[in-house]
Amino acid sequence: MLDISTDTAENTISMERRDFQRVPVTLFGRYMLEDKSEHACQITDMSPGSAGFGTKCPGKSGEHIVVYADHIGRFEGYISRVYTDGFAMTINASERKRDKLAAKLTWLSNQGELGLPEDRRHDRLSPRDPVSKLVLEDGRTYNCIIIDLSMSGAAVKCEVKPALGSIANLGSMRGRVVRHFDEGVAMEFFAVQKRESLSSFLES
Repeated sequence: MLDISTDTAENTISMERRDFQRVPVTLFGRYMLEDKSEHACQITDMSPGSAGFGTKCPGKSGEHIVVYADHIGRFEGYISRVYTDGFAMTINASERKRDKLAAKLTWLSNQGELGLPEDRRHDRLSPRDPVSKLVLEDGRTYNCIIIDLSMSGAAVKCEVKPALGSIANLGSMRGRVVRHFDEGVAMEFFAVQKRESLSSFLES
C-alpha cells in the first residue's frame, strides 16, 4: 500500500485542476482500491490529468487507486472527491505519459470511440419495423422499440433499463448500454455495422 500525505495529495489534486479540462466520455473498466478490492465502473469525463467515475463503490478521498479502462489501459492516482454515485480522481503520471494519454484521447475522439453524448458520426436511420428485442448476456429478453438506429448504435424505448455497461444484443447486433434516458436506453455497437446488415430494420 502506498504511503502519501494528505498535503501531497491535495497539492497534486489542486495542480491537476488548474492544468486540465475534462471532457465528457463513456468508457468502461475496472478499478482497484487500496484494500485490493476490484469494482466495475464507467468513466464519465476525463483529461490527461483527472477523470470522473460512476460507480456504487467510490472508495475514500485521498485513497490510492489503479484503473484499467477500455481503449486507455492502466493508469493510477488518487481519489480527489467522492459523491453519491461516483468519484473523481487525479491521475498520477509523468509529463510524457500525460502527453501520450492526451494523444490517445484525441485519437479515440476522432475515431468516434469515446461515446460522446452528442456523437453523430453516423447518420441516424429510420427503422421500417421498429419492434425488436433486447437480449442481455444472462438471457433476459425485453421487448423494445427502436427509436433511431445508426451503423454505430441505437436508441431504444424499453420498460426496463439494463445497467450501464450491460452487454446486449439488438437483433444480430451486439453492443453495450452506454446511456439511460426517460424512455429507455442508448446502445453502442462493438463494431460499426455495414449498411447491408441493417437492411432488415430499414425502410425500403
